[in-house]
Amino acid sequence: MIKLVNVQTNTEIGEITQSQLDFLISQLEEESATDRDYYINQATLDYFTQQGADPALVSLLRDELAGRSDMDIRWVIT
Repeated sequence: MIKLVNVQTNTEIGEITQSQLDFLISQLEEESATDRDYYINQATLDYFTQQGADPALVSLLRDELAGRSDMDIRWVIT
């Protein structure tokens, strides 16, 4: 099971599929081989939509962003 976590609040955002995780990894910058944190903002989510991201993934992230300008997320495998 793959979960996304809001880094600032350390709360679970929701579960994602392997293909959704693969999309995130392919689209976002990792600072090292062990990096699992990503910076997300509205422009990022708009870009995801343009790139054909799974609508459920974009919706999950938009709901968590909820009017904030940005956030950091982390993925974990449980």
